[in-house]
Amino acid sequence: MFKVTPNPPATDPASPYESSQSKKFHEAAERALDHYLGPPTAEIMAAPYVSNRLFMVNPASANEPLLADASESLGSACVMINDLAGMLEGTHRRTLLGIAQVVMLGELAVNQVLDNLVPVD
Repeated sequence: MFKVTPNPPATDPASPYESSQSKKFHEAAERALDHYLGPPTAEIMAAPYVSNRLFMVNPASANEPLLADASESLGSACVMINDLAGMLEGTHRRTLLGIAQVVMLGELAVNQVLDNLVPVD
């Protein structure tokens, strides 16, 4: 009977790690994989987390000044968004007005918290 497919090529029965060069290469590859994919080392796990303090609010600040500043920032953002929306038309204007409404609701919430913390006589 005639075979349609050719015979597979003859392969060398020797292991690819038989030579000293291939063993060195294999060991180097294993070290690299262990370094990048292995479990974290003790020195990495022992390092304490240090936050970026560039834009950090002072943790000693009281709630009232923080809320007052947040209220003023939200009010300023609302004014800037409304000014920009006044220069636009169509869907971009509607989008900015929607954002302004969300900012205004945040400002109202912050103002309510301020009123709860410092009741007005």
